[in-house]
Amino acid sequence: MAGLYFEEFEPGQRFEHAVRRTVTEADNVLFSTLTMNPAAIHLDAEYARGTPFGVPLVNSVFTLGLLVGLSVYDTTFGTTIGNLGFEEVRFPKPVLPGDTLRAATTVVSKRESQSRQDSGIVVFEHRAFNQRNEEVASCRRAALMLKRPA
Repeated sequence: MAGLYFEEFEPGQRFEHAVRRTVTEADNVLFSTLTMNPAAIHLDAEYARGTPFGVPLVNSVFTLGLLVGLSVYDTTFGTTIGNLGFEEVRFPKPVLPGDTLRAATTVVSKRESQSRQDSGIVVFEHRAFNQRNEEVASCRRAALMLKRPA
């Protein structure tokens, strides 16, 4: 399944991504340690018992990466040149080990690249939801997208 080219995106277009992912404790520990984040809220179960959540929280940067990753097959797989930036990143509810996340994407805008003839810029709004349909993450992402080959 290939991603879409710049010309195939339209503002308002919405994608409900079929791929879902259950987040595990191992995901959280591995990601947190690989990225040198020693925060007790992610790695120390005894510490986390004394927090309002009672268990370690999944690292929010992992959640952001998973949110974008869940969108790739339907939108940018093989057709993106690169990410240009992320804005309005939000985590309205925590993600806990065992939560299953799904994602939805809306195309916010698109415009021709001013410096590259072969590409354009698409702004996506990504939103992640847990198994209870609670929104757990959102962001706006600007991506440099290939135009359809001539």
